[in-house]
Amino acid sequence: MKLRCAVLDDYQKAARTIADWSVISDQVEVDVFHEHMEEEDELVQALEGYEILVIMRERTPFRASLLARLPRLKLLVTTGMRNASVDTQAAADRGIVVCGTGGLATPTVELTWALILGLARNIVWEHAAVKNNGPWQSTLGTDLSGKRLGLLGLGKLGSRVAQIGLAFGMEVVAWSQNLTRERTDEVGVQLAASKEELLASSDFVSIHLVLSDRTRGLIGAEELKHMRPTAFLINTSRAPIIDQQALEEAVANRWIAGAGIDVYEVEPLPEGHVFRSLPHVLTTPHLGYVTEDNYRTFYRDAVEDIQAFLAGQPIRRL
Repeated sequence: MKLRCAVLDDYQKAARTIADWSVISDQVEVDVFHEHMEEEDELVQALEGYEILVIMRERTPFRASLLARLPRLKLLVTTGMRNASVDTQAAADRGIVVCGTGGLATPTVELTWALILGLARNIVWEHAAVKNNGPWQSTLGTDLSGKRLGLLGLGKLGSRVAQIGLAFGMEVVAWSQNLTRERTDEVGVQLAASKEELLASSDFVSIHLVLSDRTRGLIGAEELKHMRPTAFLINTSRAPIIDQQALEEAVANRWIAGAGIDVYEVEPLPEGHVFRSLPHVLTTPHLGYVTEDNYRTFYRDAVEDIQAFLAGQPIRRL
């Protein structure tokens, strides 16, 4: 009898065509779910008959309570090599193997710059005016050359964002709790004396930190008030790094000029959420990793993970 595999949250209906699932078809029957399931009872009802699950990033959390209600589950594959929404200890306690996949850094870097440029040149607003026969040239853009780009985090993603900022002629400064001058010298940027100094002196602030106990709530009301009223904040990392209520207040009351946001505490973003209507907020629906090449890597590696599991030699274990 074949094992059953469910692929979750395939919003773009790409999973079946972007990877070769036929290599496991003699042992595994694959079903793909395109619609997001939010409630635990709904998930249990849909997934209780599957031994293998392939999940897309953190779209559907797998906490201990859900794992306990899926007794047939043997292998959980998450795209990427880190997923804070999976309780890996609870999975291990239940004998569930958790594996990850490779992924590309460039898609998130590119989206970061799409948001920066979109905010700086008022792209969405000017585009809407042209499409709706509105005013011609109603805004003044913000120059990038000569401006300061402040990066919270200078790892794999932050360093690539920094290189593009330098190419635009920006002054780039970075800070994180453990960032060293050796690292900033290596990338060719300045080391900020403190988080507050970075926020107070930057024209654009972009977040590239991993969500952890140390970074959760790192940017709150006081930090946002340190920023210039002409500055923009961009977050393509994780929503809880910024206090969301404080961010809403900061944009609504113009403590800052605007924000570019790709990540949210609840996804999909609920209908009627304030970020859907606040002016001066450029929003995208968590597109940072959503590109053709990245999906090809994700699903190709997911198939490889399943093959290795079937052979009794799991790979990329988390």
